[in-house]
Amino acid sequence: MNTIAGLPAHALLVHAIVVLAPLTAVLGILCALWPAARQRFVWLVLALAVVNLVLTPLTVKAGEWLYNREDSHSLILENHAERGETMIYFSIALLVMAIAIAVLHVRAGRSEAPKTVATVVVAVVALVVGVSSIVQVVRIGHAGTEAKWGVIAE
Repeated sequence: MNTIAGLPAHALLVHAIVVLAPLTAVLGILCALWPAARQRFVWLVLALAVVNLVLTPLTVKAGEWLYNREDSHSLILENHAERGETMIYFSIALLVMAIAIAVLHVRAGRSEAPKTVATVVVAVVALVVGVSSIVQVVRIGHAGTEAKWGVIAE
């Protein structure tokens, strides 16, 4: 899938990742820290994490196709491509985080109160994975924007 309706697929798919990864991260952190949010959003977080994981390699592949169409590559474009390839690891981590939150939710539903240690570990994992995923999406996007449009003055 290199193009969609004549447009480069990467340009369209990347917007899904830019929304899904941070949304999954924020909702995951919320669910890990607040049991009431976990009750409402646990399955949404899991579904978003799965969709994000499926779209990530498609986005990277579409980006590679676009990258290979360029005759010359700037250092910042190469940086963007290298950073983009790392997103799969963050997407996997978001899915692992979502699964851990779902396990806490299921255990709580079975009247098996989650152990405090497990709850704390899941909360710490959610914070680390969530924040690092958001930071990486910003880093990838910044490099891509800079490669496409140059440095934008503030």
